[in-house]
Amino acid sequence: MQQLTGILLVNLGTPDSPSVPDVRKYLKEFLLDERVIDIPAPQRNLLVRGIIAPFRAPKSAKLYAQIWKENGSPLLSFSVLLKNKLQQKLGKNFLVELAMRYQSPSIKNGLDILKKTNCSKIIVIPLFPQYSSAANGSVVEKVMNVIKSNPVFPELRFTGSFHHQPLFIKAFSEIGKKYEPAGYDHIIFSFHGLPERQISKSLPDFNCLSEICCITFTLQNHLCYRAQCFETARAIAESLNIPDKKYTVCFQSRLGKTPWIKPYSDEVIKQLAGKGVKKILAFSPAFVADCLETIYEIGVEYNSLFIEHGGEKIQLVESLNDSDLFIECIEEMIK
Repeated sequence: MQQLTGILLVNLGTPDSPSVPDVRKYLKEFLLDERVIDIPAPQRNLLVRGIIAPFRAPKSAKLYAQIWKENGSPLLSFSVLLKNKLQQKLGKNFLVELAMRYQSPSIKNGLDILKKTNCSKIIVIPLFPQYSSAANGSVVEKVMNVIKSNPVFPELRFTGSFHHQPLFIKAFSEIGKKYEPAGYDHIIFSFHGLPERQISKSLPDFNCLSEICCITFTLQNHLCYRAQCFETARAIAESLNIPDKKYTVCFQSRLGKTPWIKPYSDEVIKQLAGKGVKKILAFSPAFVADCLETIYEIGVEYNSLFIEHGGEKIQLVESLNDSDLFIECIEEMIK
């Protein structure tokens, strides 16, 4: 009997459409996750249902409308391309399904398909290069909650972070090469931010928020999201021969007034413009598929901010999307 291995690719998620109701629905599911906003449930419910979702949804819907394509959300459409190319690459002994942690297609739907196909084992791949509780941890928790009521379930495995996996670094570097980094005044590596308290919780016995803690990647800080981001940036910079003084690691997409991990991307961009920097090349290696945070936040908002403060252009390096090298990276993680 031929054994079939199931692969479940999981990305973060996207609204079903750029309409205000669909964006509000997505924001509620996303932000009500206790791993995303890690405050007590009563306060989280009040904050999300009473403030963020009602007031942020109309604004976010307008932004989503600006990046929406004929075939839908860029994040979803790129993820579908990735799934199809990976299926072709792996062949008939594997069955690849796609899920989103929030909204559609759901993790439950993906697992149900793989189980009904009688897969002998299932490998879940959270598509987040640097490990965080809010992303990778949430996927693991959701998967376990979905399967806990099943009396019988195939062997289940999860892949971990791949922040310095050689093919991941090579894939981003090859895309970056197209823009000839040497021709830019400065390079930024802008990662998605997290509240500082989440870093403190993950490493209670190690101060991972000091200015020098991420200069080197060690056994002490190897589980730290911020340290993994710095390690990714170092590896890509080394691959592209970018000198240390010519690039900056920073963090975007902060929400609320509590301290998030620093330095903040928007502040870095203003500082660089103030120093006379005219051209910036921007990588965003926390995302493997282009989405609102890359296409609009960096490509539009940060570019406008840079010009406003005296710069000329921020060039976004597109994400991996359905890169052949990224397909090879995932295949290596599986096999």
